[in-house]
Amino acid sequence: MPTALLVHAHSESDSFVTAMRDRIAQTLAGQGYAITHSDLYAMNFNPVLSPADFGQRSTPDHLVYALEQRHNFESGTLAADIVTEIEKIRAADLIVLTFPLFWFSVPAILKGWFDRVFISGTFYGGKTIYGRGGMAGKKACAAFSLGGREDMFGERGIHGPLVHGMMRHLFQGTLGYIGADVIEPFVAHNVPYQPLEVRSRCLDELAEYFSDLDNHPRIPIPDLDKFGPRFEPL
Repeated sequence: MPTALLVHAHSESDSFVTAMRDRIAQTLAGQGYAITHSDLYAMNFNPVLSPADFGQRSTPDHLVYALEQRHNFESGTLAADIVTEIEKIRAADLIVLTFPLFWFSVPAILKGWFDRVFISGTFYGGKTIYGRGGMAGKKACAAFSLGGREDMFGERGIHGPLVHGMMRHLFQGTLGYIGADVIEPFVAHNVPYQPLEVRSRCLDELAEYFSDLDNHPRIPIPDLDKFGPRFEPL
């Protein structure tokens, strides 16, 4: 049975984004997925990286966070909340992110989850990036809401392209960077300004999207076979 990890970043249990999360869980469970959750606000997840993440420092006089991630994971002294999340990712075949768009980006609590959980050595490092990253063989996608209308995005929109522009840092620079097969996201536009019937229809479209997940386009990720040992173009 495949496993899907749903990483949720919304503080309110009655929000539209939480309804999205619940509809995704229902849809994937109906397709035979086992569902695990990381509800970041409900968990009171700490998004702020610090020296307290490490029980045993390899270099006590100067903190190089990425190097200490490697050392402490290998020595079994990494903070327990980080290890728990790493174990969930390792057990999952599919990682789904649900969140509202904040300031052209993800909420701070989700960014902090990336910072603390996607550790160096396990998920990326040196030449083990993109197709060779630690999440190679796993799929990842996102379903998120925003206030703007769809016509505000794209090549001619006031904000420019959404997925391949504004959110490239997430889809290529985070999920793709650590090796995931990144599926084009589901985007719910203009949500706060829509009547109930429109939001309900959006949830139905979301269920259809996740019922046919494998047939959606993928985010283009650099092919390392087209680059040399110093990542120079061949």
